[in-house]
Amino acid sequence: MTALPWMQHLVVAPVLLPLIVGALLIPVSQKRHQLKFAFGLGSGVLSWVLALALLLLADGERWPAGIGVYLAANWSAPFGIALVVDRLSALMLLLTATIALAVMLFSARRWDRVGVSFHSLFQFLLMGLNGAFLTHDLFNLFVFFEVMLAASYGLVLHGYNLRRIQAGMQYIAVNLVASLLFLIGVALIYAASGTLNIADLGMRVATLGAQDRWLLQIGASVLALAFLTKGAMWPLGFWLPTTYASASAPVGAMLVLMTKVGIYAVLRVWLTVFGDQAGALDGFGLAALSAGGMATLLFGAIGMLASQDGGRMAGFGAIISSGTLLAVIGHSGSAVLASGLYYLLGSTLAMAAFMLLIELTERIRPPGSALLALTMEAFAIEDKPEDPVGVGIPGTLAFLGLSFAACALVIAGMPPLAGFVAKFSLFHALLASAPAQVPTSSWLLIALMVLGGLAAIIALMRLGVRIFWVSGVVAPPRLQFTEAVSIGGLVLLCMLLTVQAGTVFDYLGRTTEGLLRSGDYGQRVLGEPAVQRLPTPEVQR
Repeated sequence: MTALPWMQHLVVAPVLLPLIVGALLIPVSQKRHQLKFAFGLGSGVLSWVLALALLLLADGERWPAGIGVYLAANWSAPFGIALVVDRLSALMLLLTATIALAVMLFSARRWDRVGVSFHSLFQFLLMGLNGAFLTHDLFNLFVFFEVMLAASYGLVLHGYNLRRIQAGMQYIAVNLVASLLFLIGVALIYAASGTLNIADLGMRVATLGAQDRWLLQIGASVLALAFLTKGAMWPLGFWLPTTYASASAPVGAMLVLMTKVGIYAVLRVWLTVFGDQAGALDGFGLAALSAGGMATLLFGAIGMLASQDGGRMAGFGAIISSGTLLAVIGHSGSAVLASGLYYLLGSTLAMAAFMLLIELTERIRPPGSALLALTMEAFAIEDKPEDPVGVGIPGTLAFLGLSFAACALVIAGMPPLAGFVAKFSLFHALLASAPAQVPTSSWLLIALMVLGGLAAIIALMRLGVRIFWVSGVVAPPRLQFTEAVSIGGLVLLCMLLTVQAGTVFDYLGRTTEGLLRSGDYGQRVLGEPAVQRLPTPEVQR
């Protein structure tokens, strides 16, 4: 049998690597923390290198149309399992590996020891995330979702306490219902079209009869409910703020990324299936996505203003991010999508850093300081320090304060960091998409984005004042080197996104052009040939 080129095997490596490492770590004693951490960190570094290699291969078009296809068991699509990497999936793999590395470093000295099997569960979570970004089959997408969720159930409960258990039970119940909806939607889509391969489904949609089209629309709507529950669209995202506030800091950072998996699934399925090849169903559901996204954005802004706890603020900040991205997908223009993907990168990195940072800032405040701060605010009591002049700021507090300010600027979309660049480019794309007459929906989205940014900066400034000015700090908090490296690295990446915005937008422009050519995408996936067996030469006697 002829061998596959080595590049093809890289497509499946991000799934196999964490699966193997996670399985190997299960029998290792919990007392051997350093060994488990070394294996987990090695897997994370190698996953990052693999993701970067796949991104360079896809963008360099080493594969036809910049799309790599791996046929599991050597069965051609749509009959076999196809793993597909393009510019978008490679970007999401790199984002996942980056945040995972930061989380593993952050957990090295404390959080990986407060519960059992942290590193194994973490590797299985990465396997589910990577598989969800690579698979091109709806049923296998369900399988990878379940792997991801099963690992997250254990991680959400990691470091057991009553609050975490209560939030974890709610999280598990909601996601079990979403998984049931996922299966129902997949079954209805298969009944209507006879296929679950996303590319094949996109090629068949235009040829379906009227009854089958109705059944497909019902199935797609049910499937969307599952995706949007995981993506936290209003009113389906009611579970998210409580879960964020209750989860441990590293798990909360990964939850930020998991929320984006639902957004990615919507983007991938809708642009492929209901794109320019869909005939009568071209653009099906995009208006509802846009309206739901704007409602989610408004809900997140109100919730952020009403929150006092940093974890809940982060949860509502993630809801604002999801609402913005869903509204952008609903508009589905090339420039709008590119700006939306840039916003996804900046907001995800900043929110993950913020979730890690919240845990460190809790070390600043002595017990009872949160209640004291709320009481002083309610009664307008001024806090007058005894010696306000000439007091030096310790290095730890300076690092935490600057990191907090940087995250707040990106989340709120204030200049000069990546959040402002993303929102400004979104405004420009929305206004330039129809220069003769800008649609009312575009003006409404712009107004809501401004409102969301205003709500975020007010809420985060209020939180920052309580943490750094009203806490009555006597000595700087203890901070591990790995914790500082994790947060500092994510903040520096947000700054790098700002400095290299032109290069990133060029890449994202090429990404969205490929996404909007759903016909070319389908032909590439379905046209990948299986490896042919060579004839065996006869042995002469």
